[in-house]
Amino acid sequence: MLKRLKHIIKAEVIGRTVLRLSKHLDRRRLRKRQHTKKDSIFGPPLISSADMKELMSLHYLRGETTTRKVAWVTSGAPIEILLALDYHLFYPENHAALCGARKVSTSLIEDSEDFSYSQDICSYVKVNFGGILKNRYPVARIPKPDLILTCNNICQTVLYWYRVIADIYKIPIIVIDTPFVYEKVEPHQVEYVKRQLDESTGIIERVAKRSLSEKRLNQVLLLSKEAVSLWLKILMMAKHRPSPISAFDTFIQMGPIVDLRGEESTIRYYKRLLSELEYRVKNRIGAIRNEKYRLLWDNLPVWFMLREISTTLAKYDTSIIAATFSYAWGELAPLMDESKPLDSIANVYLQVLLNRSTGSKLQTMKRLIDEFEIDGVILHSNRSCKPYSLGQIDQRNYIINNLKIPAFLIEADQADGRDFNVNQARMRLEAFIEQLRERRCKEKVQ
Repeated sequence: MLKRLKHIIKAEVIGRTVLRLSKHLDRRRLRKRQHTKKDSIFGPPLISSADMKELMSLHYLRGETTTRKVAWVTSGAPIEILLALDYHLFYPENHAALCGARKVSTSLIEDSEDFSYSQDICSYVKVNFGGILKNRYPVARIPKPDLILTCNNICQTVLYWYRVIADIYKIPIIVIDTPFVYEKVEPHQVEYVKRQLDESTGIIERVAKRSLSEKRLNQVLLLSKEAVSLWLKILMMAKHRPSPISAFDTFIQMGPIVDLRGEESTIRYYKRLLSELEYRVKNRIGAIRNEKYRLLWDNLPVWFMLREISTTLAKYDTSIIAATFSYAWGELAPLMDESKPLDSIANVYLQVLLNRSTGSKLQTMKRLIDEFEIDGVILHSNRSCKPYSLGQIDQRNYIINNLKIPAFLIEADQADGRDFNVNQARMRLEAFIEQLRERRCKEKVQ
């Protein structure tokens, strides 16, 4: 009872009040920037960003004092059953990305390596382990888990990562095994995953000390579907010229679709963001002031270099307007069917981008290149995410030789910037933009 009272006072009363005030101040600051920075290479900032900051901050604040059961989950995990049983969800990957964007990930990675974890391990893993082992969280405190839910549809690393976490906290771990999809999903694969979901429900109920309501599960899946559908509409706004939103914007704006899909607050926020983007399209307001070249990004972002990369490109009238990473969270919306919850969940989580073949990813890239009128492609060869980087050299060569548009690989890491050469990356980006210019000049001559 006392813990519940503490949660209400700290998170729901004081916390919400402070965050609401902060949101209004942020909105005022962003509106002021819209009117004062006419000479900026970027377009006006998104006012909705203030609302997202409030939404995500409140989620982390609630986690600090929550009286609900807490589940740590992978980004590709089927979380709808957990939400239907009122778990508070925490995504270590999302937290690690946040640490990378705030440029505080390096010290946590080094803390992890001090405990003999290899330099070759995924930087997200080491950010998470560094925080746990040193009990140090520079961005936000994270709640201790009561349950672990992991799914191998994004990589095999998460299996070993989450087993370590489960061993540290002495808690149950659920592993959902999703067979790799080489061409198309087979009925026996859906049935296999569905059976695992059904079997795991008992463990989730036992930890939650309550029973799953099918009606509530249907509601959560419906909310997830609406949020994912809205996210896809937001991404599709970038088809317009100039694009009202950049891929760098979507990397930040995808926080709710990762952490809070299945929540009504996510739907309200994305409706607000979509409305702002529609206004920008109507008034020809772009993410950058003078959009000439439109790029596609492949793989996770280089979180600690978002501003530097976007600024270098914008200086040369170039904007990354689409990304396979952002698109992966929206493309499966049509497969979600709340009337058949377990079948739908099994089918959707089988078909996430990294559980399909490299040829399937190439087809996705071809579709985005065509639909978004892409002038060039940057493929992030990510040292941490080897499944995402697999096949990129062949994909780059296909794009250059068959689609006849420039493409190049940039070698980096999603959260570990220790071996990243900023000046070298800037020079390579500038050389790539020269290729875009030459191609445009040749097209005009022809």
